[in-house]
Amino acid sequence: MGWNFADELNRWGPAHTPSAAVGLRAAKAYCSHVARGHYENFTVVSLLLPRRLVPHFHAVYAYCRWADDLADETAGGEESLALLDWWRSELRSCYTGTPMHPVTIALRETIRRFDIPPEPFLNLLVAFEQDQRVNRYDTFDQLRGYCANSANPVGRLVLHLFESFDSERAALSDEVCTGLQLANFWQDVSRDLDIGRVYLPKEDRDRFGYTDDDLAAKRFTPAFRELMRFEVKRANSFFDRGSKLPPLLPRSARTDVDLFIAGGRAILQAIERGGHDVWSRRPEVSKVAKLTLLLRSLCNRMIG
Repeated sequence: MGWNFADELNRWGPAHTPSAAVGLRAAKAYCSHVARGHYENFTVVSLLLPRRLVPHFHAVYAYCRWADDLADETAGGEESLALLDWWRSELRSCYTGTPMHPVTIALRETIRRFDIPPEPFLNLLVAFEQDQRVNRYDTFDQLRGYCANSANPVGRLVLHLFESFDSERAALSDEVCTGLQLANFWQDVSRDLDIGRVYLPKEDRDRFGYTDDDLAAKRFTPAFRELMRFEVKRANSFFDRGSKLPPLLPRSARTDVDLFIAGGRAILQAIERGGHDVWSRRPEVSKVAKLTLLLRSLCNRMIG
């Protein structure tokens, strides 16, 4: 099953006026289609979940996927902001109205079943809106603030789905999710620059003497190597702190979180293996390495 967002937006976007709400069964099937058809790694994660949780993870994923595509797969700027505002109103219908979109119809059941507050969903929209307005960051504190909305809400939603949310676990989950976001940023420095986004903070680039001209030319210099070594070490420190989370989770949740942490560290290791040169080649985690991580996580669940 493929995913063509232009078709989905034409069918289910704000211009669509349904004659009647989609049934819950059809709404869940739609969310499953979004999750399984768009992101192959999510299917792997789904295999590790308790069966009872899979439809709820699909509903949450479909909400996030639609929000992400409204930001990145449309014209951008004011059009994307308007679409994200429409999606915010669709979310609010889960709490105070009658949802009509298949994603929000399924999501409302998940929200009610796990008593999920609106903040994590809303914070994600704040991050997607920020992407339309901000494409460079002066300080790491600013970047970390972005991660607080773009990545950390996902971990908090996972905690709610595993009925494990509290302040201690949420703080540790934030460490893991920020680490994952940073690892993805450092993996995609070149790709992001191609679309006009720079997540390497200016204060860090200045500290290591990597100029704006160097950045624009994608120059791999000794200064850039030291800059990336610093950023990789910083991202790993988030995983170090977040590694205290899995033992605090139900057994059914540990495998997935262990896999997320291991996957993030694997990206950072790939950057290191490439000599921190992310310009000439995008660091990749091989399929064999991914399978090894998966098998290790499964073994840990069986003997843990």
